[in-house]
Amino acid sequence: MSMYTSNEKRYEKMQYNRCGKSGLKLPAISLGLWHNFGDNSDFSNMEQMCFTAFDNGITHFDLANNYGPAEGAAEINFGKILKESMHKYRDEMIISTKAGYYMWPGPYGDWGSRKYLIASLDQSLQRMGLDYVDIFYHHRMDPETPLEETMEALAQIVRSGKALYVGISNYDGPTLEKASAILTELHVPFIINQNRYNIFDRTIEKNGLKEKAKELGKGIICFSPLAQGLLTNRYLNGIPEDSRIRTDGRFLKENQLSDNKLNCIRKLNDIAQKRGQTLAEMALAWILKDDYITSVIIGASKPSQILDNIKAIENTTFTESELKEIDSIVASFE
Repeated sequence: MSMYTSNEKRYEKMQYNRCGKSGLKLPAISLGLWHNFGDNSDFSNMEQMCFTAFDNGITHFDLANNYGPAEGAAEINFGKILKESMHKYRDEMIISTKAGYYMWPGPYGDWGSRKYLIASLDQSLQRMGLDYVDIFYHHRMDPETPLEETMEALAQIVRSGKALYVGISNYDGPTLEKASAILTELHVPFIINQNRYNIFDRTIEKNGLKEKAKELGKGIICFSPLAQGLLTNRYLNGIPEDSRIRTDGRFLKENQLSDNKLNCIRKLNDIAQKRGQTLAEMALAWILKDDYITSVIIGASKPSQILDNIKAIENTTFTESELKEIDSIVASFE
């Protein structure tokens, strides 16, 4: 059992943003446990990533029931780190999890039924060794389950004390508005939307989510901010042999990296260099430039990447000409 004592100056550099109109603040940078916390990852490295994050003011750790591999493994590993090393800091941490994607066989382990959401959270709490999570999300829209049923399940979860706040993930603007109306009527602390957002993927601007969240006073937390690593210096000279494209291929495929896109990445890198940032730092800063983006979720495979990404908060101001140039570069490859 490793003894861990956190850095006493951990809150000095991180920026904390209010989550919509709620009382909760989140760090501008949050740590996601989607990749690199499964059974195929080194446990001591996972520990060091959690310690490094927390030592630098990253108080928010984002999980889901199906994060692994295998499903549930990230929660088990994070629960072990909590129990063995970080439990005394529990009240300084925001821990979130989700349910909505396939988790177990049969009709009750997927989508958005009351049965699935409540059973899944009970399993998640058991895996992590927790009495409650700070935020529980419905992970994706369910076209077949009535929205009222899913939202009432979230209400029951809060009333039972198993989550302090709720959020929704991968929703669009119109469905967000309907969900918000139901949750408001049920007096549920719905405070946050989690969606993919990066320089290449502007879906939340096109489907109304970004503006609707702002209008309703709900926070937005963004995942995949570096477009699976495309918005880093990793691919500036082509595809490295140890890259995710070569070694994994499940989420990022070689055909996503055309010559045109590589050219686009290099042009974006030129802007970042002029700003005195790496491409990754600029990509994170670009998301955080909007006051109503609460936080951005980074993934990491080693502690040094976390430290590099935190530097993004040092400069999140862009000139109009920089923003126009970024937009025109992205438009040129679409």
